[in-house]
Amino acid sequence: MQMTEQRRWRFKAPEMEGSVARWYARVRGSDSQLALYRRQARELTEGLAEGARVLEVAPGPGYLAIEMARIDKFRVTGLDISRTFVRIASDNARQAGVTVDFQQGDVARMPFESGTFDLVVCQAAFKNFTLPHSALAEMHRVLRPGGTAVIQDMSHDATHEDIAREVGGMGLGRFSSFTTRATLEMLKRRAYSPGRFASLAATSPFRAARITTDGIGLEVRLDKKKDQ
Repeated sequence: MQMTEQRRWRFKAPEMEGSVARWYARVRGSDSQLALYRRQARELTEGLAEGARVLEVAPGPGYLAIEMARIDKFRVTGLDISRTFVRIASDNARQAGVTVDFQQGDVARMPFESGTFDLVVCQAAFKNFTLPHSALAEMHRVLRPGGTAVIQDMSHDATHEDIAREVGGMGLGRFSSFTTRATLEMLKRRAYSPGRFASLAATSPFRAARITTDGIGLEVRLDKKKDQ
């Protein structure tokens, strides 16, 4: 699956708890955003066998995980460091009438047995991880042989023009456009470039990555070899 211009960018700041987490959940829960999550859920799970186990790392309010669960073919789990997000996501899943196992925990020390999941997904959060090497090692560990991890985040190589074009397509008012653009410019500073992520992947148990960019976005696919 390649990134498309129809994907509007999402951003998460680290340590989202309390009112900040609840604000983020409201912002990301619009009808247009939920429609986007539904499309992404289909794209990300395309080709997975029925009964496959899927883990979303840092799911926030849980919208993507819930949409993957709505497909009604997979067992979906979410792991977030934020206790507020775990409560919000669990409530959202109950209201949606789907089963998702949202748990509180650290991506650098995941509370799952090795070889548990067929797919690991992480959106708009990897740049915030304080232990990225440990995060990749843990993603590799919890994947079954032949499984894939997909990381979608902002690219450090995004230009000012890329950011302006992205924000211009969000349909925001003048003030919201200004604050969103400023936030993305700030987040870009700690985002990964394709080259930096390739180097990180090379020193991880995955050893290699397939990296694509589109606009301000970066998508990384990491495969666990079948003999690992």
